[in-house]
Amino acid sequence: MEIGSRKRKLPEEEEGHEMMNFSLDELNEDLLERVLSWLPTSTIFCIGSVCKRWKSMAESESFKLACSRIPSRDPWFFMVDSKLNRSIVFDSAESSWKKLNHPPSLLHNCNIDSIPVAASGGLLCFRNMSGSYIVCNPVTGSCRELPPVDPDSHGRSLHAIAMSADSNYHGSYKLVLVSGDLPKLSFKVYTSIDNCWEGEIVLRRKADDHTESDFNDDDDAVYFLSKTGNVVVPNMQRSPSKQYSSVFTLKDGEEIVYFLSSSGTVIACNLTRKCFSEYPRLLPLFSEYSIDMVECKGEILVVVLSDFFESASLRVWWYDLKTKTWNQIAAMPPAMSHEFYDKKLDINCVGAGDQIFICLSSAELCSYILYNFVSDQWVELPECSMNGEALEFMSAFSFEPRIEASV
Repeated sequence: MEIGSRKRKLPEEEEGHEMMNFSLDELNEDLLERVLSWLPTSTIFCIGSVCKRWKSMAESESFKLACSRIPSRDPWFFMVDSKLNRSIVFDSAESSWKKLNHPPSLLHNCNIDSIPVAASGGLLCFRNMSGSYIVCNPVTGSCRELPPVDPDSHGRSLHAIAMSADSNYHGSYKLVLVSGDLPKLSFKVYTSIDNCWEGEIVLRRKADDHTESDFNDDDDAVYFLSKTGNVVVPNMQRSPSKQYSSVFTLKDGEEIVYFLSSSGTVIACNLTRKCFSEYPRLLPLFSEYSIDMVECKGEILVVVLSDFFESASLRVWWYDLKTKTWNQIAAMPPAMSHEFYDKKLDINCVGAGDQIFICLSSAELCSYILYNFVSDQWVELPECSMNGEALEFMSAFSFEPRIEASV
């Protein structure tokens, strides 16, 4: 036997060797776009620096179309603090904080104080001090200022601003405004395809809604229950971005917008049937608690933080329409929620698929929690620090980071 002889490679070894030498450049344009469209959005931003071919592809309409075919992307949470002229997000895929370029249109003098009020798909909606609306893709910075709302609408109380975007990249979305003085509610809808506001539609109270209501008070003064359980005047709400907080769902083909009334009850506005109803109160009016709503996979959920037996309790509730009762579906472990006791915290939450993102804030504490329904895990997120400065946020809006989302 010759010592220097080489062993012959097995067929599977030769195949593996060929795969090791495989290059993405060997793919045709269509296949390359399909492969790269599955990359995380933060990575997609970097592919243009790889080579001229990839740069050209990243800027093409066909690549955006390939990205639009990805069913879903892990959500980013757009954070809101007291300084509204910067964009910080939490990337749930990488569990990291990121700084985005603030949309240029929001830096103009007339829009400098704009606040985010709604989100859907890959889009965010901002509202400026004059009551105008700007829809933008926070990833690309592209913006569209919507036509002015009918001046007659400005005099009525605005309760909810909800947004619904189709899952395509052609820029089809709608914005819904619910206004009026309970129990006299109405809504207006903006559609991006027509680029106009439709006529105002009155909502009637649902016939079988027999919930006790606080709509008709003998007291001339107007009060509401803040999320910390204190009865205050409306202009003292802690987080301006959540003033018009609402949830949009599509259930059994019916479009429904939910919002919290001034006394802390859930109001469900069925846009399809043009009626509304009030859910039973979850906790007594003057209980010490903080409350917010989220949407998870088409269901409306309520998150409540309350003090209980010298500790704090953070629980998630679901309303059963058949039995007309509230059912608890999740609870933070007591050892974790205890630190929130007696802190007078304001909670602001947002849902995204199987997750709920929770901002807890007060003068002495800021904390950010991510809850996952599938794993039943509550995770406290790391502190956000930019340029050595620790940032504190009051609320967040969830969106999918999609480069193809069009305004």
